This record gives sequence, C-alpha cells and structure tokens, in this order.
Amino acid sequence: MSDAPDRRIFPYVSAVIALGGVSAAWLLLKTPVPYGEFVSPVILIFTLCSIVGEAVPLKVFRGNMEGELSTSTTFAVATMLWAGPAVAFLALAGANIVADVLRGKPLHRIAFNMGQYAISLLVSGAALSLTTSLPHEHGVGSFMPADLPGVLLAGVTFWFVNVALVATVIAMVQGLGILRYLVHEWLFQASTAGLLLCGLGPVLVVVADFSLPAVILLFLPLYAIHRGSRHAIAKEHQALHDALTGLPNRLLFRDRVDQAIIAGQRTGEIAAVMLMDLDHFKEINDTLGHHHGDRLLEEVAQRLRLALRESDTVARLGGDEFGVLLPRVDGPEAATEVANDLLGRLREPFVVDDLTLEVDASIGVACFPDHGTHTETLIQRADIAMYTAKSSSGGSMLFEAAQDRHSPRRLALAGELRSAIHDGQIVLYFQPKADLQTGRVVGVEALARWDHPRFGVVNPAEFVPIAEQTGLIGPLTSCVLDKALAQLRVWSESRDDLTVAVNLSARSFLDTQLAVEIPALLERHGVAPARLELELTESMLMQDPQRAEVTLERLKNIGVTLAVDDFGTGYSSLANLRRLPVDVIKIDKSFVIDMATSPSDAAIVSATVGLAHSLGLRVVAEGVESDEVWRRLAELGCDIAQGFHVSRPLPADDLAPLLERNSLGARARLSAVS
Repeated sequence: MSDAPDRRIFPYVSAVIALGGVSAAWLLLKTPVPYGEFVSPVILIFTLCSIVGEAVPLKVFRGNMEGELSTSTTFAVATMLWAGPAVAFLALAGANIVADVLRGKPLHRIAFNMGQYAISLLVSGAALSLTTSLPHEHGVGSFMPADLPGVLLAGVTFWFVNVALVATVIAMVQGLGILRYLVHEWLFQASTAGLLLCGLGPVLVVVADFSLPAVILLFLPLYAIHRGSRHAIAKEHQALHDALTGLPNRLLFRDRVDQAIIAGQRTGEIAAVMLMDLDHFKEINDTLGHHHGDRLLEEVAQRLRLALRESDTVARLGGDEFGVLLPRVDGPEAATEVANDLLGRLREPFVVDDLTLEVDASIGVACFPDHGTHTETLIQRADIAMYTAKSSSGGSMLFEAAQDRHSPRRLALAGELRSAIHDGQIVLYFQPKADLQTGRVVGVEALARWDHPRFGVVNPAEFVPIAEQTGLIGPLTSCVLDKALAQLRVWSESRDDLTVAVNLSARSFLDTQLAVEIPALLERHGVAPARLELELTESMLMQDPQRAEVTLERLKNIGVTLAVDDFGTGYSSLANLRRLPVDVIKIDKSFVIDMATSPSDAAIVSATVGLAHSLGLRVVAEGVESDEVWRRLAELGCDIAQGFHVSRPLPADDLAPLLERNSLGARARLSAVS
C-alpha cells in the first residue's frame, strides 16, 4: 500500500477499518478482560516480544522479490491462549502502533493493521471459546491435551482470516486475480507464518507456565531462522542484482516485465518497457579509466532511481545499458514523457571525484499491449527503438513498425498471403505422435508452412499473425483443415486409426462459422469426427473462460477431440480447466526436454500427468528428444510422446515410409527417416 490510499482499494480498506473498529469494541466491551492479567510478567514479555517481532521481521525471498515475515502474531496467539482475545488485541495493537510509528508508516496503514488484527482475534477467539475452556479463569496458561484441537483451530482461524484480509488488498493493488492470489498466499504463508503461529504459539504458553525465564530459550531457534533467512536473502540478492549499482539485473528485470504483462492482461492497464544506452560512455571509460566509469554508472543509477516511482523498476542490463519498467502508465505518450524527463535529468552535469562530466543517452520505448504481448517482444522492440533514437542523434523514440528491419518482408508477405492460400502455396508438414507404451504412431500434428517462391519456406510464427491482422485467418484455417483431412483420408487406406491435430488461433477458435464448417469438411473427406483433434493454447481459453466454454461445447457436440496445447506456459491450471470439455493436455516442451536431468521439471511433469489422469484427460508430452526422456515419461504413465526422438515434422510423402514401418508397433527413430 502506498503512502496515500489508492482509489481502487479505498472502499475495501475503509470497510476493514470500520469492521475492525466494531470488532475491537466488541472484544473490549463484550468479552471478559482480565486487566490484572494484562500487567502480569507473562503478558508484558509477550507484548515486548510482539513489538520486537513486528519491528524486526524475518526476511524471506519469494517470486524474485524480498519480503518480510512478522513473528508478532505468534506472540499474539500465545497471549490469547493465556488471557483471552481482548488482552491479545490490546497487546498486539500496542506493539504494532509502536513498531509502525517507529517505521514511519502512514496513518491509514496503521488503522488497517489494527482493523485486520481485531477481526482476526474476534473470529479466532470465538473459535477458541466454542471448543475449549481457555483462557482459564485463574490465569494459568497451560492447557489439557483435550484442548489441543481447539487451540489448533483457533490458531488456524487467526492465520486464515489475517492472511485473507492482507492478501486481498495486495492483490487489488497489483491488479491480480484475488482468489488466485489468495490461494497462492495461503500456500506460502502456511509453510512459514502458519507454522510459527500454530506451532510456536501454544509452546510459548506451556513454557511460560512451566518457567517464564525459559521463554528466552525460544529466541535461540528464532535467531537461527533470522540469520539463516538473511544469509539466503543475501545470496538471492546477489543472483538478481547488479553488484556495482545494486539495481536489478537482466534476469530480475525480465521477471518484473513478465509480472507486469500478466497483471496487464487481467486489468487492461498499459505497461511501458524502456531500454537506455549512455552515449559516448566508452570514451569516458577509455579516457578517465574504469574507476571513474564505475562511479559515473553508480551516479546514473541513483539519479534514475530517484526519478521514478516506487512501483517502477530501473535495472542495469550490462555495461552502460539500463532498463526501465513502468508497470502502469496512461499510454504511449505518457511513457514518452517519462523517457524525456529521464533524459533531462541525465543531461544535468555529474560530479565524479571533482570532475564535472556531461553525458547524454538514447532511450527506446515499447508499450504493452500495443507493441507486443510477450516479454521478449517488448524488450526487442524497445531495443529497436533505442538504436533508431541513437542513429538519429540521441533522444527518445517510441517503437513503430517501420523501425523493424523485417518490415519490408512483412509487408510483402501481407500483400501475397491471400493469393498464396488460393494458389496452394500453403503446405503441411506432419509431426508424428507415438504411444509411449507400444511405440506405435497414433497420430500426427499438421503444421502449416508457406512455400514462398522468393523467400523459401516461411514458418507460421511469421505469417499467422499477418493472417490475423489482415482478416485472412479464417481462409487460412479452412485451408489447413481441408488439407489435413484430405491427407488423413489418404492414410486411412492403411491406417484407419490415425488422428490428425490442427492448431487453432484465438480468432479462429471464437469464429462461430467454424462449428458449421468442420462437419462439412469431415463429411466431404469421409473422416470420423473423433479422428480430428483441435489444439488450443491455455492462454486462449483463460482470456475469456465463459465464452471459451460455450465455444468448446459447440465443438464438442460435433464429436472432435479437444486438446490444450503448451500447457504450463500460461497462467491457468488443471483446476481451471477441469470444467472445460477438453480431452487432452499437451505438456509444453520447456518442461519435458530436460526432465531427465532436472528434478524440478520431472516433478512438474509427474504432477501434471497424475492430475490430468485423475480428471480423465490424456497427456501428450512435447519436446521428447532422447531415449532417456522417453523412458522416464513411460514410467510416469504419460500417454503419448511428440518430438524429434519420434520424428521431425515431415512432408506427407516423406512421412509415409515411417508410418508403414511403424504399422506393427516398432518405435519410429529420427535416424530412420533423416
């Protein structure tokens, strides 16, 4: 939360503060408050520990970001078990007010914290009173074994409510899906704060009842955790930050851009990526030496950091190249204004070891989604704009398509695509898919290529976006479906069990005419619907799940097979997909290709296979390029393999011999056909 309440979250923050006020009043007026117990040595020590736990939180690292983990709530739960929720609230509120004031937090954040703790303690206190006799009237904090389930329930309730209240406001600020973020936050907090709160809180009560000075001994493991977490933070920081300037490095910068794109896809907000290069920095280095060059880079980094908002990112990408990310900006014009402001600040003289240095810079700007929807595309186009700016004597430059050196080729392809579709220049290559248990080829994926008379073979990554932009994606999809089914009919004379898969673009998928055209094509070529598989990317399905579900049901009624392609690369999950009528999950090759040597990739594949099978889905593994990966997949129970180990994509005529040799179940080898 920022120093001033964000208008997007103001109603929620106000509601939590108001409900917290009511909860605090209820705790103090309607529940027994043993004020004499409040000044007992045990409660005083717990309160002091809460202040320390809030003022000196444990450092953690999550999602390439440094975070904090407070232990104050652990002592608050212990206080609740000893003297009740009202005393716990007073102790925790006092501790947080002291810690928040010392850390300079704004008033609305302090009020929000009080509100969340009051609500959490009211609900967890109710759970405690309903399931146990705690706290004991005589002030003794120990409890009987029969109290343990209630104690754990109260601890879990406090943790669950507290995390939900905080995670919701964070998700709203960052523009993330609230439910998805809540689940992610609960999983993280359960393994950190949840264990401390539910595990250590009751232990504190037992130890204090046995011997109050023994509570000090519990600080030893907390101190060990504190030191270990700081050491881990230091190592992670080194891996993700530039050693000279302390700025994020290229790896962390790309991750921040990834996160900004994901948030922008949900909220519709614009993000801007800038690449900056200092002009004539090499001359400064060569003339004055690396010491002055390094000092200048430090000064540049500091000036950029001070010129940007806290939510923005400035990174050193290497040498004298810097990157800037504006995760939320009003538009390309506003991003250009920020770039010009940065240039103005950099043009002010630098004083380095009594030397006055003047530098200039070139900045390229690319915006999501206008100039790209992927991190690599945005960075590449910001880079193109930067070099355009540099070649035009410095300054800033917003990316334009005309700057792309491939623009003339793209213009030529756009002008010729319609005739290419009608003149038969679109040809199909087929990549086999084999059963992992028998090695038998059970299907093929049809991959479109443009056999261009001047440019040679053009890949679909180049001409499919052109087809979408020019309104030719419908005719192109029809062409591919027609050719794929025609070839499948030819193969049916010897292999009537073979299936063919065709990729659908987002626009083709949502085209209502598709559900009319496919049955006509199937009837024309005499192909059973189940032998046609339509592949859709998970991001395509998750952009508008309700519309996707309706479209999928329409296609499913035809009888075709539906597959989710590149699974794992987007932001969906099997839980999200389970309500959609899909039949097949294709695990993206980025997880498969190294699974023989990467335990984490192998674990992801194993979990995906297990979950998919539990939902009744078949699983295809893409990127199978070695016998070892084939063997591991077979052991995991994966159904089908696709990749170079089976065969590269081949024209239909070249693939025919492989299908003949494979008809009896012998596993196809790349060496046999290449």
